[in-house]
Amino acid sequence: MLRTIYWFAAFWLYQLFSIFLMVKYKYIVKKGRIEQQSECLSEIAINWGKAMVSWTGSKVEVEGIENIPKEQVLFVSNHQGNFDIPLLIGYVPKLKGFIAKAELKKLPMVNRWMDEIGCVWIERGKPKKSLKAILQGVEQLKQGNTLVLFPEGTRSQGNKMGTFKKGSLKLATKANVPIVPITINGSYKMLEEKNRIQPAKVKIQIHPPIYLEQLTEEEKKNLVDIVYQTIQAPLLD
Repeated sequence: MLRTIYWFAAFWLYQLFSIFLMVKYKYIVKKGRIEQQSECLSEIAINWGKAMVSWTGSKVEVEGIENIPKEQVLFVSNHQGNFDIPLLIGYVPKLKGFIAKAELKKLPMVNRWMDEIGCVWIERGKPKKSLKAILQGVEQLKQGNTLVLFPEGTRSQGNKMGTFKKGSLKLATKANVPIVPITINGSYKMLEEKNRIQPAKVKIQIHPPIYLEQLTEEEKKNLVDIVYQTIQAPLLD
């Protein structure tokens, strides 16, 4: 329980500190320093993600970084717990936005940073707004941004994956970008397992990219199953 209190206290103090980081970042933006702007935002995002994880006392192993292409991609990951976003931001290279639930907009400063890194907000239960968000995500990818999708739609809170939402990979097929499957193993133990913050061993496995133009027609029809099985395989070992 003490670790949980410590983590939340540190979290909110960090949000206050991030106000000064935002001022610094906006100054760079105002000066029109595009390259420095990207570097600054990436550094802030990585530091935030690693801080959120380190305060839990967890150890993170990352495998397959060499599989990430240089161009923009759609990362597709399983979703075990609330720490998946800081894990992917802090430990998987590339500045990336997320297809994120609109409820996260309620977090002060976090919501502003998520807007800056290009997150796309999904309002669950509102099909028209969800479709609009998906189309926005397609445009983000076409413009050269990288996104992360959790196609289960909600946290599994364990090693057993949920089913992928119907049409969840249309982001990649419509934007024609590589899909990079990611398996997160153990993140649910950081919070969801006992409903409190605790140390865990987490492994992030980055799989080889799937290039849509290299798939056969049959593989394209079974794309969701191929991605699902790729992500699930390490969880079955």
